[in-house]
Amino acid sequence: MSTNITFHPGSVDAEERIALTGQRGVTIWLTGLSASGKSTIACALEQHLLHLHKFVYRLDGDNIRFGLNKDLGFDEKSRNENIRRISEVSKLFTDSSCITITAFISPYRADRDLARELHQKASLPFLEVFIDAPLSVVEDRDPKGLYKKARAGEIKDFTGISAPYEAPENAEIHIKTHETDVEGGVRIITEYLAKNGYVA
Repeated sequence: MSTNITFHPGSVDAEERIALTGQRGVTIWLTGLSASGKSTIACALEQHLLHLHKFVYRLDGDNIRFGLNKDLGFDEKSRNENIRRISEVSKLFTDSSCITITAFISPYRADRDLARELHQKASLPFLEVFIDAPLSVVEDRDPKGLYKKARAGEIKDFTGISAPYEAPENAEIHIKTHETDVEGGVRIITEYLAKNGYVA
C-alpha cells in the first residue's frame, strides 16, 4: 500500500470541463461471455460515436492484457485485479469527459459492482451493458477456438465452462446478440445515450 502521499486536486472542476469540451463523460461497461459480441459491438460503437464527433475511447479486455495487465493470469484473484485496474482507468477517462467503452468478460458481479461504486463515489455515470448470448450460441461461434480448448481441458478457469459467469441482475442495457445484429446493438446503446443526454 502506498504511504506518504497526498491527493493534489486540479484547478478545473467537472462542470468547467464539461462546458469547455461540450461533452459529459460516461463509462459504458460491456460484460458477457467470450464470443458474445462485446468487442465487435464496442468497436462499431466507438466508430459510430466518433463519426458523431464525440470524444470516445475503447478499452478491450484482450488488448489491456498486452500492456497494463500483462502480469495477470486468469485465476479468480487475477480476474479481480484485472477488473479493479480497468475500473480505475475507465474512471479517469470518464472524468476527462471521454465516452469510455469497456469490453471485458468481467464475470463476477462483485467486481462490476465495485466498478460502478468507484464511478458513483466520483459522481461519474456508469452504464452496465449485458451482451447476452446462450452458451450454446457462443460455443458455436467460438472464433478463437477457446471453448473447444476449454472443453478439451487445455484451458483452465475458462468462463462459462470451468469458471462461473454471474450475469447482471440490473443492467441499464440488455442486448441479446443471438436476436440482434451488431448494428442493432449499436443503435440500442446510442438511443439510450441520446435519451440520457450523452449524445445529441
